[in-house]
Amino acid sequence: MRVFFRRRGRNQRSWSVGGSTCYRSASYRPLRPWQVRERRFRPSRFGRRGLDPDEVAEFLDRVADDLAAVYDALARSRQESDRIRDALRRWQSEQFRARLAGRQRAERGGVR
Repeated sequence: MRVFFRRRGRNQRSWSVGGSTCYRSASYRPLRPWQVRERRFRPSRFGRRGLDPDEVAEFLDRVADDLAAVYDALARSRQESDRIRDALRRWQSEQFRARLAGRQRAERGGVR
């Protein structure tokens, strides 16, 4: 039970993923599509035992393509988030200026 109450070390960073917190090393780097494509496995020690190299390569290509699609979707969602955030800031500024102008007019007119 003690493992669950350990304090994070200096090289630990917490990220919230889907409502739960995930702890990873500060040196952790996400897997990139090119890393999956270039990954090679050592041949099996006893002749043809092990996995079929063609199937492994096909699977790695499929994983890399899916990973690339995820990174593209993430980039698009970040751009959309930035666009919405900027629009919200502009709208808030316009509302503040309109409210301020209304107060100034009311003060000049003597009405509150």
